[in-house]
Amino acid sequence: MKKLIETVDFYYNELGFIVLTEKYHLDRGNCCGNGCRHCPYDYLNVEESRKEILKDQRIQNGKVHQTETADQ
Repeated sequence: MKKLIETVDFYYNELGFIVLTEKYHLDRGNCCGNGCRHCPYDYLNVEESRKEILKDQRIQNGKVHQTETADQ
């Protein structure tokens, strides 16, 4: 496993938690199903009921990915 680089692969949020970047997820190659903030895979492996909540939150925050705009 490669060593993660702060600001490239992750950053710390205002509460001190580690947040993985979109780049990290793209390098990983698939959705882990945890509902990550920067998931570039449209929450593919997230439970369906939670997936809709996450997508709505992303739209409200103005962070719509290309795959989501194609659905609208």
